[in-house]
Amino acid sequence: MEDAAARREELRRLLGDLPPVRGPVEATLLWREERAAYTLEHLMLDLNGIERVPAYFTRPKGATGPCPTILFNHSHADAAKNEMLGAEGYMPPPGWAEALARQGVAALAIDAWNFGERRGRTESELFKEMLWKGQVLWGMMVFDSLRAIDYLVGREDVDAARIGTLGMSMGSTTAWWVAALDERIRVCVDICCLTDFETLIQTRGLDQHGIYYYVPRLLRHFSTAEINALIAPRPHLALAGNFDRLTPPAGLELIDGQLREVYAAHGAPQAWRLSRYDVGHVETRGMRAEALAFLERWL
Repeated sequence: MEDAAARREELRRLLGDLPPVRGPVEATLLWREERAAYTLEHLMLDLNGIERVPAYFTRPKGATGPCPTILFNHSHADAAKNEMLGAEGYMPPPGWAEALARQGVAALAIDAWNFGERRGRTESELFKEMLWKGQVLWGMMVFDSLRAIDYLVGREDVDAARIGTLGMSMGSTTAWWVAALDERIRVCVDICCLTDFETLIQTRGLDQHGIYYYVPRLLRHFSTAEINALIAPRPHLALAGNFDRLTPPAGLELIDGQLREVYAAHGAPQAWRLSRYDVGHVETRGMRAEALAFLERWL
């Protein structure tokens, strides 16, 4: 197998001119509130040295000692980090924060560039500005998520050996990119956005995804399956809808076949699973139950 570290560095280089990593992440606690299943912290994080990032951290009620923790990645929706608390209609109740807390799992969600409390520019405007500066919007989004992991491992109440990531739609793509790039992620769950790039082109589906999604020269270096192969042999669950236009079925079959071979070569065939449901771009209760069971087993 080709050296995974070299391939990760190759993938990282495609993400444009990223900010320097400046040591530990500076965090400011704005306030704390008690909810039924967890304590919610409202934070401001200095992840990139350009603009501070609003974030939520949730810790299960009654937890003692460091907790397993999920980096939750929100979808392409105005709710942004509030999605983790249960603010999106295509995700079943309760919110992921509560569902995870009831399994003893903490969680962190940040507002991605141009979403939530960071909104104010159009996506096209921000993409063009960054392109002029040698930056890639997706690269800057992924960079913030990687730095969010730096923040988590620095918290005494987080078990740094038990960090996972998950997300829906844009958050799904964030999850598998972040897991591919950072081996500190122990388990990955992506929901409704495991898209084979070449199949998306063939089915004329490029406009199903926002402009944030597109990385210059990516297809010269990586397929979707090749990025996801960098997660192996760590556990990875993908949940997809057979009627989802963002993830053409032929592409799902291609990725599944290739990743089955990759995980088998690593001696961990049980650690990869693609589950497909007869739905569109939505997280169902069945998906939620399967994801929670997967995290309970592997995280």
